[in-house]
Order: sequence, then structure tokens, then C-alpha cells
Amino acid sequence: MRRLGRRRPLTAVVAATVLALTASGCVTVHGELELLPAATRAEAEQALADFTVAYNKADKTNDPALSAGRVTGPLGEINQAGLKSRSVISPGDNARHRPLELTDAKFVLPKKAGWPRWFLADTDSNQDTDQGRGDNRWLLVFVRNGADQLWEAAYLAILTPDEIPAFTMDGSGYAVPVAADSEQLAVAPKDLGEKYVAFLAGGEQGGEQGQFASGPHTTVWREQRQRSAKRVGLATQYVDRAENSGDFAPLALATRDGGALVFFATRYFERQTAAQGYRPKVGPEVKALMTGEVKNTVTKEWVSSQAVLVKPAGAERDGVTIAGRLQGVTAAVGS
Repeated sequence: MRRLGRRRPLTAVVAATVLALTASGCVTVHGELELLPAATRAEAEQALADFTVAYNKADKTNDPALSAGRVTGPLGEINQAGLKSRSVISPGDNARHRPLELTDAKFVLPKKAGWPRWFLADTDSNQDTDQGRGDNRWLLVFVRNGADQLWEAAYLAILTPDEIPAFTMDGSGYAVPVAADSEQLAVAPKDLGEKYVAFLAGGEQGGEQGQFASGPHTTVWREQRQRSAKRVGLATQYVDRAENSGDFAPLALATRDGGALVFFATRYFERQTAAQGYRPKVGPEVKALMTGEVKNTVTKEWVSSQAVLVKPAGAERDGVTIAGRLQGVTAAVGS
């Protein structure tokens, strides 16, 4: 699993196995129309504690089943695939296991009607992967789809303290969620996935080109893809798609500057085809998830989750800045 930071090369560091959240607009169930806090602080603390326990059990034993009930959405899929891969490569206990500790938790609790309900946990982790940059914060978003369901982590962003915005709070101290189809932002949360996919594919001048600020997850990432497509002896193609349904739906919280912090997910396929007589190189982590046999082609399926800062409506350029991106291979096919 990789966490790609905003101000560093896209080739980024390999992160510790992690997990996160998702959810979207309000859903009214059984006539529940009253705006209620997503959770009490005690419930949020318990959800974070339960997640940490499950994470550590799964990481120690390389057993995805032990964390399956506490993760969902994009980060859940990434985590489960990573554990499955490790269980094939190194069956049994994980010799590199270091218990995860999440401390100094700050809970951002929005109000909403019905289900799903969600909240954000802003925590300090003992497993920072960015050497030399000081402490990072793990932002975990938890979602719950019903009163009889568990809280599960669906999105995770690993950011420095200065990358975390100040959130808008109501008179009671609760965060303000932003609707998926909101017209108050430069880009509505529900449209971010499709526009990001279009940007990576080329976009148009003044359109997606101008909406996304330059950086490692936008202009640099697209340029790296373009270069890899032209390597001698190995052709690489990318096919991206937005993921907006279920626990992959976007989540947005209003920020004091009039914008929002938004989590959204995409899925992409990376197809590598070698010249006649050659085979693409496949590492053990990917091979453990692969079906089929590599003759001259391998197709990797990736899940990617983005945490972005979106400006208020009216921004002509750079309306969306990708603060962090977490991605991982979830499947592969050889042919």
C-alpha cells in the first residue's frame, strides 16, 4: 500500500498497511428526518479503538479476515488485498509487525439524517513513513450503514498538520457536511472522480486542466504515465474509472475558507505488454494476487483514494488541490 504525499515525488514511500472511510449524502430510512450527531465522542473513541485492535491482529498474523469487519470502501479493499498478498508470500506471523498506536485523537462529528452516518478521526500515528518530515496525522473516516452495523474505516489520508484545514462548525460544535451535488464548491463532490479521470486522460484546456492544481498527483502523475507508455520494449496503458457508489461514495466536510475537504475514490487498470519474446516483470507482491499466466501481458488493478481541498464556487483555476493519495494493487491478470 502506498501513500503519496503532496509535496514529494510521485514515486513516494511505501506506507504501512492502512485503512479508511467513505460515505455520501443523506439517506432517509424509516422516516428518520431529524439531524443527529453521527456519533458521541465515546462511540467515536470506541470505533477507533476497535479498528486499531482489528488492524493489529490482522497485521501480526497476515490474516485479512481479522480486520475485514472493521474496514470497507477503498481503503478496506486496499488493506484486504495487501494482507492477502502477504499471507501468500509469508504465511504465518508477520516478523515485521509493529503494533499500530493512534493517539491524540480529535473527532470531527457532523450531523445528518438517517443512514449512513460517518465521522472523521484526526489522529497521531506511531508509524509515520515520511522520514525527516516530522509527525504526520492519520485522518480516518468511519462509516456506519445502520444501527445494527459496525463502524468501519473506509478512507484514510496521511497529512502533515499544516495540510489539514480548519473545519466549519455549527453553534453546537458539530461539523458541517457538504452534499455530494453541492453547487457551493468549484467542483461538486460527486463529480470529482469523473473529472479526475478525464484530467489523467488528457482533459481539455480550461476544463479539467484548469480545475486541478499542478502537483505530484495531477500534472506529474500524468506526465509519468505518458513517459511509461513510450518505453522501448514495454507498452503501458491506463484505464481509469470513478467509484461513486456504496462505501466508495465521496464524503465532504465544509472548511472555514468556504471550501471543503473531500474524500473520493477511483479505480484504474495498468496494462503492460512486452515486446515479442519478452515478459513484463512482476514482483512477488503482485504475483500473489494474480490469476492467469504472464506470457507477454500483465494487467494490474489499482484502487486509489484521494483527499482533496476544494475551493468555493467561482474559482477559475486550481479549484481542486490533491493533498494526499493512497493507492494499492488489489488484483492482477496475466496473459
